[in-house]
Amino acid sequence: MMKLETNWQQDIIPDFDVLKWKQETQAEILRETEGMTREEVREYFRKGSEEFREEQRLRRTKRAALAESANK
Repeated sequence: MMKLETNWQQDIIPDFDVLKWKQETQAEILRETEGMTREEVREYFRKGSEEFREEQRLRRTKRAALAESANK
């Protein structure tokens, strides 16, 4: 079995309060979706999900390019 190597420790943000962040994010979503129909809320989350996936794709591409240039 292949061991998966991770560098999770480099992703830790000192003094980051995850509960505060979660509550603030939930309050922001509630404000932004107030008065929307179910269909509009569904579209809000679909669009957000699409934007998130694109950000991740761009980050992977950038990371791969950096790794490739470091190996040269």
